[in-house]
Formats: sequence, C-alpha cells, structure tokens
Amino acid sequence: MLFRQLFDSSSSTYTYLIASRTGGEALLIDPVLEQTGRYLKLLEELDLRLVKVIDTHIHADHVSAMGRLRDATRCVTVMGEQSPADFVSMRVGDNEKIGIEGLSLTALHTPGHTSESYSFLMNDRVFTGDTLLIRGTGRTDFQNGDPYDQYHSLFDRLLKLPEQTLVFPAHDYKGDTVTTIGEEKAHNPRLQVGSAEEYAELMNSLNLPNPKMMDVAVPENLRLGLRMDAQARVRAHPAEDILMNWPATEFRLVDLREESERRRDGVIPGSLHMPYDKFAAFCGASGELRQVAERKPVVLYCAVGERSTLAVEIAVEAGITNVGHMPGGFRYWKTVGGPVEFYGPSIN
Repeated sequence: MLFRQLFDSSSSTYTYLIASRTGGEALLIDPVLEQTGRYLKLLEELDLRLVKVIDTHIHADHVSAMGRLRDATRCVTVMGEQSPADFVSMRVGDNEKIGIEGLSLTALHTPGHTSESYSFLMNDRVFTGDTLLIRGTGRTDFQNGDPYDQYHSLFDRLLKLPEQTLVFPAHDYKGDTVTTIGEEKAHNPRLQVGSAEEYAELMNSLNLPNPKMMDVAVPENLRLGLRMDAQARVRAHPAEDILMNWPATEFRLVDLREESERRRDGVIPGSLHMPYDKFAAFCGASGELRQVAERKPVVLYCAVGERSTLAVEIAVEAGITNVGHMPGGFRYWKTVGGPVEFYGPSIN
C-alpha cells in the first residue's frame, strides 16, 4: 500500500494520500486548497489516478481542496450524509464502505466536533478528523458541536477499536504525527473522565478563541459546487421535463452511482447502470454507452448532478454527443415525485 501523510503548516492540517499500488487508483483525505499543486505533483510522480477525495467534516480553519481537485481530476467528492455542503458527489452513512482499487474504508459517524463529523476506518488505522486528536479532542463549541455527542463518539465508537489501531488525526499543533487507541486511552488528558457529564463540563470550560480562518473557511467549504462554466457547458434535461410523459420517454436514463448508493437509496425504474468510476470504459469504441446513444438520446444521473456533469464532458470528449444529464440528480428526482424502485438488501 502507498501511504503518505502530508502537512500544511499554516493550518497544521494533515492530509492523507492512500493507494494500493503505484499506477493505480488513489484517494485523499482532508486536502487543503493551498496545497493543491503539491497533491497533483505527487500523484503524477507516483503515477496515481485520483478517484475520490474525502473531507471528514466542514473545516473552519482552512478551505478544502475538494472542489479544485475535482475540477482538475474529475474525482468523486465524498462526505457524510449529514454534511450541509451544497454539492458533494457521494454522501456516505454510518458503517458504509468507501472503495477504491484494492482498498476499502468504513465510514463511522462520530459527531461532536461538528454534527457531520466522520472518521474512516481502514484495517489497522483510523482517520479521525477532529474527533480524536493526539493527546486531545476536537472542540465542541461551534458548527452544531456537542460535547455529549463527542463523548459517545469517543467512548462508544473509537475507543472500542483494538488498542493497537493507529490513529491519524486531521490536525496536530505540536508536531506529533500518529498515535494509537491504546496510547490515547492511557495518556490523553481529555479522556480521563468518568461520565458524559464530566466530559461536557471539561469541554464547556475551554473558552477557546475562534479559528482565525473561520469566517472565510466555513462559507467557502459550504460552497463546493461545480464551477458555473462547467454546468453551463453540458446539456441539461430537468427531471420535470422527463416526468411530463412518464413512463413514456424519448431518453434512456443511465445511473452513474455506486452499487451501495443504488441499494441504499433506490433507482429510477428502467435505468441502466454505468458506474462513474468505470465510465470512461463505457465510452470506448465498443462501449455500452456509445451503442445506447446511437439508438436513443441518453440522460445521465447521479446523486446530486456533480458526477453526471463531469461524465457528460467525458462522453463528449470521446465523441459521444447524444448525451446530457439531469441537474440535481436522484435527490431532486425524488423531491419532484419521480418514481423510485428498490431491489435487494442494502449494502454496507
């Protein structure tokens, strides 16, 4: 496995690059906007293709590089389903798997620092965001933070992992790089409490100043949507137009979401499945999308319209022009009363 821990000195943020092999797929966790060029250079040097970018929560001390990396690489942006960010390609729930080639992470909803905070567990290590730090824990006094929620995230979730589990946080202000669950249980001063009430009293007495970047970072991190020029470039077929004569339609609908999303949330009846992570292959000389588009106009959809916008660009670059997308994606389709069908058990 390729693993790199990268540091941004201005915000004391750690960003993690993970891949199963040189020349393969990669993901980044908690990237910082000002370091975008560094990430892209490292990906090129290691011959990696960035396919997913994860933010553990809405950061208040730096602007995320998620949007910039998506625009540069067409990767999928990932956050927890509770995230208030406007456009995120893929939202995951508690205990849901996030996969790239050869690797899988499990999403753990660990609220407290913020209401949408997630940690991500992978084999012998866990990426804890700002929930569990090295000899500390994330503050709980803004962005819907709650010390009682954080107590349960810590004591009922993270601290029940095996003691040898490596802990990689989103920040460290002293220069430490890694710890373990066992070390933190034994030596973290904020964990030496006997009850949720005692922990809440400790956290509520900290009286910390707001992060200096908070007024800039939070609004920017809530607006991670696609550039307006990208949205304007691709052909749009609104859900309302498709529903006007439903179930008769002149289009063939194609679902770009991952199988776990489809089983969890349902699908539009009659739609084909061409997952975004393999979409370029469907656009090849003998690819299924090319064959379908020769017979009927194609409308691509995903969760919220981000992957479908990028996928239209990929298709057009491959010479397939009879293709557009559904703005707002599957979420908006449900909002306007579009039919949904479910199949099989949910995949976690």
